[in-house]
Amino acid sequence: MSLSLRRRDAPVPPAMARAPMPPVLQRIYANRGVQHPDELNLALNQLAPPQHLRGIQEAAALLADAIEGDARVVIVGDYDADGATSSALAVSVLRQMGLKEVSHLVPNRFEFGYGLSPEIVVLAAERQPDLIVTVDNGIASHSGVLTAQGLGISVLITDHHLPGAELPAADVIVNPNQPGCQFPSKSLAGVGVMFYVLTALRAELRNRGWFAQTGIEPPNLGDALDLVALGTIADVVPLDRNNRILVAAGLARIRAGRARPGIEALLEVAGCDTSQISSADLGFRLGPRLNAAGRLDDISVGIECLLATSSREARPLAQRLHDYNRERRDIEAQMQEDALAQLSALEPGDVEASFGLALYDAGFHQGVVGILAARLRERYHRPTIVFADSGDGELKGSGRSIPGVHIRDVLDRVATQHPGLVSKFGGHAMAAGLSIAYSDLTAFSHAFDRAVAEALRHVPPEAVIDTDGQLSAADMHLEMAEALRQGGPWGQQFPEPVFDGRFQLQQQRLVKEQHLKMTVASGGVVFDAIAFNVDTTLWPNESVTEVDFVYRLDINDYRGERRLQLLVEALSPAA
Repeated sequence: MSLSLRRRDAPVPPAMARAPMPPVLQRIYANRGVQHPDELNLALNQLAPPQHLRGIQEAAALLADAIEGDARVVIVGDYDADGATSSALAVSVLRQMGLKEVSHLVPNRFEFGYGLSPEIVVLAAERQPDLIVTVDNGIASHSGVLTAQGLGISVLITDHHLPGAELPAADVIVNPNQPGCQFPSKSLAGVGVMFYVLTALRAELRNRGWFAQTGIEPPNLGDALDLVALGTIADVVPLDRNNRILVAAGLARIRAGRARPGIEALLEVAGCDTSQISSADLGFRLGPRLNAAGRLDDISVGIECLLATSSREARPLAQRLHDYNRERRDIEAQMQEDALAQLSALEPGDVEASFGLALYDAGFHQGVVGILAARLRERYHRPTIVFADSGDGELKGSGRSIPGVHIRDVLDRVATQHPGLVSKFGGHAMAAGLSIAYSDLTAFSHAFDRAVAEALRHVPPEAVIDTDGQLSAADMHLEMAEALRQGGPWGQQFPEPVFDGRFQLQQQRLVKEQHLKMTVASGGVVFDAIAFNVDTTLWPNESVTEVDFVYRLDINDYRGERRLQLLVEALSPAA
């Protein structure tokens, strides 16, 4: 099967053409919308100022009052990596600022579900808090806020999710996506929002003379940027310039060996080279280990790992997270096998004729449905929702989408056109969660398919791979690979550069049963290449002498030797 490619081909702006960098990099940055070299300045003094965040001064005053008044504060987070990093950030920095009574609480997804629900407020009330602060949730928690206020507890919401038509009646809300907020970066993760709130709080306490009066050293918030980078990348928010500044600073701190003990321990169990850590490592190696705890049990172990003050304390917690992740992989593999069997049992052409997929199986694990949805989305290039039982005749689903289909908006359309079909939902453009009645599964599946079809204007989705075009053999060298590695951080909507090209296939063999190791040539130059998790019914194929690749320039560090390697993301025999 040939590859369906779409080459990014933006014109290089004059200012970028004059910039002292290789033409390949000029082209790559132009393809990502960079108009001027100044946009590549990722110094922290280039961050958007906090005062543009609506509600941030009120939030700083509320928290400063809590610190000065020895209030009892409970941080209520979400059960994913963004929620864990946000919770750890809030607790650790508030303690540094002199707040004595601050604790974290994350709803167990199997008992309480998502967000500041009335049930989680009642649980938090056992700690007799004066103030609840949400991180990475709360913007849809109308009833939870009212429950808290009925108990005499103030509520500060910090969130980044899209709000509904009405906002909760919280004391203060900080969310760049709330109506009337002029903050230029709408893509902050929950941990980024909390970072900004703490920045404003530090300024407020300085203005009040708190640090001078108490002798407390004002915390260096740069020390917290390892958490901000991890949460931002793991939550797959768009890497606009503001987020790239935050992530670049966090990565620099980690590479310099200045990460907190919990992140160092996670890097250790994940087998990462700290000095070479990339945004991809945060997203694909550390993030899943944090998320695994929330998927299978309780994210609190992840928060405690991030709050650990020593390697001795952090290592056993990181190992528990690593073990959770291995268990999650096993569960995911079985779920994927069951889902593929379910889809293969459909009538021929049914999947291809559909616009959106909705699946359910009684054996699906509620904590892993989001990952399965992502896997099926990748395989079939369809917005996909996977449901699991949550008890009492209710199903909880997690959805993943494709470019061009805003899945939260699709769910909003379904809920509007079919009142009562969706009991609750929320999320982003590319990911969402929802609950429905088991008895409504078939009706929902049809409504979801129709709503996706309307979003796509009834044009069936086709998987297309975006690339940065071809590279000449002269540009394929170790120095270029290093320049690309340092040219990020790369991530959502600022993707890592990938190229396409045709190569002569000289050698091919399987390693570790499923990875294809190759030697290829182009322009008379020979390269090492590897493709992970290939279809072993198709490869190796000794009859193939020419191949089309979509690949990244990678550096293979082996026994102290650094060599260029093509990391192949897609391959097919040359047509």
